[in-house]
Amino acid sequence: MSLKKEKTSQECRTWFAENEKNRAVLLGVKKHQTIMQETEKKYVWVRELSNTANGQVTGKPKIELETYVQMAYFERILSRANVRLMTMSQGQYELKRREDAENKKEKAGLDLNVIDHYNGSERSVRTLSGGESFQAALSLALGLSDEIQSRAGGIQIDTMFVDEGFGSLDEVALSQALKALANLADKNRMVGIISHVAELKDSINKKILVTKTMGTDGPGSYIKIETN
Repeated sequence: MSLKKEKTSQECRTWFAENEKNRAVLLGVKKHQTIMQETEKKYVWVRELSNTANGQVTGKPKIELETYVQMAYFERILSRANVRLMTMSQGQYELKRREDAENKKEKAGLDLNVIDHYNGSERSVRTLSGGESFQAALSLALGLSDEIQSRAGGIQIDTMFVDEGFGSLDEVALSQALKALANLADKNRMVGIISHVAELKDSINKKILVTKTMGTDGPGSYIKIETN
């Protein structure tokens, strides 16, 4: 009887030891499970933050964080550019930032549409003609210049060069573009125009004429300065 009790007591001690061991293992598993759940929560948060910053949120426009910041500045530039473009296009065109991309797989935020006030339509700037595209590009350049000067703490952009593009303008558009540049020149800025368009010669008071020559030493060029 004593041997039986001793055996039972030994089994109980063994069972208790195994039970404690299993309890310790269970507590360890629960602890690691809690750590894994917390890690998973952090991963989900970081993944959502990353998707937001990289414009990869499902069902939302694909706008990256960098693009989102640029959009605020872009809107101000467009506001200034449209003052120029409306003048040069005689009230016909106005630039507008496109809210979504043409293709849902592409990034959005900085694409442009143009509003045609003559027929009330809105379309991509890619549909503009060569001359109209030049007017839009020139307006954006001038708008950017205005915005930089207003935001840069006293920085003054005193000189601007416009390289080509005038050959695609008709007579009216050319006159409007030159008027916009002349207004800049009247504000103590120097505006330089680089062009092969002969019609511009009579519209510009001070000119640097570059002429190609063929001399005994080979091809060359000479420079002539004219003032009206």
